[in-house]
Amino acid sequence: MALISALALPLTSHLMGNYHDLDVWKKSVDLVVNIYSVTKTFPRDEVFGLRLQMRRAAASVPSNIAEGQGRSTDKEYRNFLFYARGSLLELETQIIIAERLSFLSGDVCDALRAQTVEIGKMLNGLLRYLRPDA
Repeated sequence: MALISALALPLTSHLMGNYHDLDVWKKSVDLVVNIYSVTKTFPRDEVFGLRLQMRRAAASVPSNIAEGQGRSTDKEYRNFLFYARGSLLELETQIIIAERLSFLSGDVCDALRAQTVEIGKMLNGLLRYLRPDA
């Protein structure tokens, strides 16, 4: 019963919605699915190398968005959005590496980079919305 009471506490402004409703979260989950799909073709010896790093970085983006929205202040939320953005930039770098190692085709990498650019712009917009002087 205490858990139910704790969940019924008033929500801060950024918690009024649900992270499932955020387009940036939805698109970042789509990116995770795409990364998992394309990394299936990586060489077997990359199972614990670049493949794993790319999957972790990709999954970190929507995970940090969700975790940030669960925090009690906009400042904490912003911090987690910065972590998400950092993971996104890490993933962009890994996509470039995968292309240069010929693990992924240029077309696949271009499509993945287009997704990361779009998500990055959306994260930046959300960060501007939550800026401390707004």
